[in-house]
Amino acid sequence: RPGLALCAGCGGRIQDPFLLRVSPDLEWHVACLKCAECGQPLDETCTCFLRDGKAYCKRDYSRLFGIKCAQCRAAFSSSDLVMRARDHVYHLECFRCAACGRQLLPGDQFCLRERDLLCRADHGPPPDGAAARGPRS
Repeated sequence: RPGLALCAGCGGRIQDPFLLRVSPDLEWHVACLKCAECGQPLDETCTCFLRDGKAYCKRDYSRLFGIKCAQCRAAFSSSDLVMRARDHVYHLECFRCAACGRQLLPGDQFCLRERDLLCRADHGPPPDGAAARGPRS
């Protein structure tokens, strides 16, 4: 209801005939709802993301807070196919052996040493005594 709400952006009372509501409890003056990073106005035509009380456009939110490729550090788009190794996520084209550059495909055996992916041919023998503890995976 205009006149009773406080703007989450500027803190002022909203007396305008229109307001924008983001999530169930945050209301904004139409002019105050802008991306905290680039200043793009955020309205019913632009997707809005909230983080720590600040509003962001989709592009900046993804760039700042989205999961990034462990190799190239670029964000993923919703249509990207990915490969995972432990808690690391990679673009398909970035999922390559650090030693020889060969692209690793689903089903290929590889080793993850620190942040480096190594194909079976390049990862060498298992680390100290690993073979004695059980079969290699």
